[in-house]
Parts: sequence; C-alpha cells; structure tokens
Amino acid sequence: MDDQDWLAQRFEEHRSRLAAVAYRMLGSRSEADDAVQEAWLRLSRAARSAVHNLGGWLTTVVGRVCLDMLRSRAAHREEPLDEHVPEPATGRAGEVDPEQEALMAESVGLALLVVLDTLAPAERLAFVLHDMFAVPFDEIALILGRSPKAVKQLASRAPQRVQAADAMPDADIARQTQLVKAFLAASRNGDFAALLAVLDPGVVLRADPTAVQAGALAEVRGAPAVARQFAERAVATLPAFIAETPGTVWAITRGTPRAAFRFTTRHGKIVQIDMVFDPLQLRQLDLVIPGS
Repeated sequence: MDDQDWLAQRFEEHRSRLAAVAYRMLGSRSEADDAVQEAWLRLSRAARSAVHNLGGWLTTVVGRVCLDMLRSRAAHREEPLDEHVPEPATGRAGEVDPEQEALMAESVGLALLVVLDTLAPAERLAFVLHDMFAVPFDEIALILGRSPKAVKQLASRAPQRVQAADAMPDADIARQTQLVKAFLAASRNGDFAALLAVLDPGVVLRADPTAVQAGALAEVRGAPAVARQFAERAVATLPAFIAETPGTVWAITRGTPRAAFRFTTRHGKIVQIDMVFDPLQLRQLDLVIPGS
C-alpha cells in the first residue's frame, strides 16, 4: 500500500465524525460534504510528518473550513441551498451508513439547527466542537485565534440560547392550526395512532378546578394517557382561536362554549393542553370560532 492509499484509508476512518461536525456547523448536507472534501484535499497535500494527531488535525481543518463558510454566508446573507432537515447519510455506493446516520441524527433536529443559525460563527463553532464533540477549549482557541478563556465564554453563551429557544412555543400560527386540526380529526375518529403522532411524548393535559369538579383529572401526563382522554370524544368540539392562538371549544350554547381547550405546541408537536371549564374564564376569553 503506497502513502496515498494509506492516507485515504486513515481519512475514511474519520469521515463519519467529520461529516457530523460539519453538518452541525453548517446545517446543510451539501455544504458539509464540501467541507469534508476540502479537509481531504488539504490532507492529501500535507506532509505526513506534519500530522501527529490525525483526528485532531482533521477536526481543526474542518472547523476552520466551516468557520470560513459561515462567515462568508453571514457577509452575503446567504442561506444554504438545501433545507435544514437531517438526511440519512450515505456511503460511496449510496447505501446508508449506520454509524454516520447515528452521528448525524444525535442531538440534531430542525429546531436545534434553527437555533444554531442564531449564533455568530465563532459562538457556533465553540458550542458545536466543545459541547457536542468534547474538543478542548485550547484546541478550539487555535482555530478561532483567541484565548482559551475567551473561547470558554463564547461556548457558555450558546447553551443558554439553545435552552431558551427550545423552551419557546411555536410561533407559526399556520403550523399550530394544522396540528390542532389533525388532533381534532384524530379525536373524532378515535384514531389512537394519529393522536399519538401529533402529541409530544411528554405532553401534559391540565384541567382547571371547575373541570376537576366535573370529574376530570387535574393532570394527565404522557402521550398515550392523554390520547386516551380524547379518543372518540370530540363529536361536539369545534376549532377556534383563543387569544389568536389555535384551540378548540366544546358544546356551544347561544354562542358560549361549555369548555375550551388551549394548545401549546413546540417543534411540531402538542406539548400542553389546558382545559378551561370555569364559566367566568370562558366569558373572558378572546374567542373566535371560524364560521360562526
């Protein structure tokens, strides 16, 4: 085996990890592939004696390439051409690479990529390399040209933004409306699987004191338990907007419902449902029932 073949073999051993790093940095499969290819080109031109720790060297190169791409994107206000949606990774023959697919999928979703897009390039690199790949601060400092202390400060800002954004409910009214309509249809049809599909695994159903007095449970947790509460029980329920947020109302008499259900959605799933049975609260709701 000549030097080039040996180098190519060693590079392939690190390709999956490099692809995962680049994808988290760039949020684009095609750009991640470009970054990894650039790392290979630089390695093929480098002297073997100059590379003592191949994994660390390649991570540094990919980090610098991604940093340049992010800065260029920011300067030109560009978005990656492909959508921010995780894709299955493929090998040379087009077959799914389980290891690479797992690396791509772990901790990466549309929501996280959207949040990462709010970070400055240096913050994004510090967060991705340190928090997701455990790269030491002193190595990241070499990529950014800053002190390890400064890099640590950069990395500490990103998790706060990620956590804050992760806790925020969805703001897309159209998307929320679709979810509530899907929930309502599944409830009417008694489609348990469809109910589970729109509910977050940790969804919480909460009832006000009036609903509890009427026999409702004060709190129900978990998608299966919440789905059982609603299966085939939405016959007299209609979609509505409650304070301009999609929800549902039940048993309308003379324009006033006997109950209202407020939905909180996050990352395309229903994470909380609040049951309002109290007559005074119902009268005070900013309620709009389409078609009424």
